[in-house]
Amino acid sequence: MRIVIFAGGTGRRLWPISRQSSPKQFEPIVGEASTLQLAVERVAPRYGIENVYVATNERYAEIIRRQLPDLPEGNIIFEPARRDLGAAVGLAMAHMAKESRDAAVAILWSDNYIENVPAFGQLLSTAEQLINDDKAEIVFIGETPRFANENLGWIGLGSQVGELGDIPYYGFESLTYRPPLERCREIFEQGTHVWNTGFFVTTPAYIQRLYRQFSPELWRHIEIIESSINTDDYADVLARLYPGLPAISFDDAILTHLDAGEALVLHSSMGWSDPGTLYALKEVINPLPDANVTKGLVIDSESRDCLIYNYESGKLLVAVGLEGMIVVNTDDAILVVHKDRIPLVKSVINALQDTDLESYS
Repeated sequence: MRIVIFAGGTGRRLWPISRQSSPKQFEPIVGEASTLQLAVERVAPRYGIENVYVATNERYAEIIRRQLPDLPEGNIIFEPARRDLGAAVGLAMAHMAKESRDAAVAILWSDNYIENVPAFGQLLSTAEQLINDDKAEIVFIGETPRFANENLGWIGLGSQVGELGDIPYYGFESLTYRPPLERCREIFEQGTHVWNTGFFVTTPAYIQRLYRQFSPELWRHIEIIESSINTDDYADVLARLYPGLPAISFDDAILTHLDAGEALVLHSSMGWSDPGTLYALKEVINPLPDANVTKGLVIDSESRDCLIYNYESGKLLVAVGLEGMIVVNTDDAILVVHKDRIPLVKSVINALQDTDLESYS
């Protein structure tokens, strides 16, 4: 099976750890390796590095080559502009279709954390088998929810359809993107939904059929780009057409149009998390409410429920009596924010665009 790992986002909700110049997927947020390196390490031993592809913005070419020296050069799919995931997934599937339209492809993301890697591998293999056995044309991989998380999407489960090995698989009912907290609590209590990890296994033929049906404008241009792949004209065609593609998410372009029963769903407790915000990162590392998470040269006294990161060697960061605070010190920026105000950080950093401070974003 071929694996496509998407690594093109900017991760502004994790500023100042994540920057335009080096987004969160290239940073050692948990442990010593970047989340991109961890994502590749989870799949390369099973499927071979030659079957692993990374889709990213062309500005990150050198970072990827440096962090993944064993990845074949031809396995990096470069996007010449940011046009959201509707365009990015379409481009990646065009490359996969050039090799085989009907062979299974797994879509994964570079910025997740998975505690139980063997459980993840088992789900991935099961999803591949379901595709190969023509049980479904797309199989979603979910995480059994641990709490009512309003920062994630949720997948509604249908009835159990069958079992492969010791892993049950279910019908697909619905996708809900980041519902309000009260709705999250309701569906969490119902026990009929799982967290949407964003992982799925499918085929290029199926996804391209959905593009033709639900996003014909995107498909019209992607089809032209695909016809130029492996030719001398590819770079020029991509540079001419891709920046003009509609900026739309893959969910809005494709997945929200799926009907109930059109897919299968697998899920387990694999310890999956999406550290998309700094407080979510704290919960990944230590979910205990009274615990503090620190990195670098840090002394804290009588603080609780804080994340305190100091990336500047030779500088001591001291925190006293803080509660629910996020403090991040880098070599050129400092963030101090209460955990309940983290959603405001992205808008503040977005406001730096086209100003004298844009280089800090």
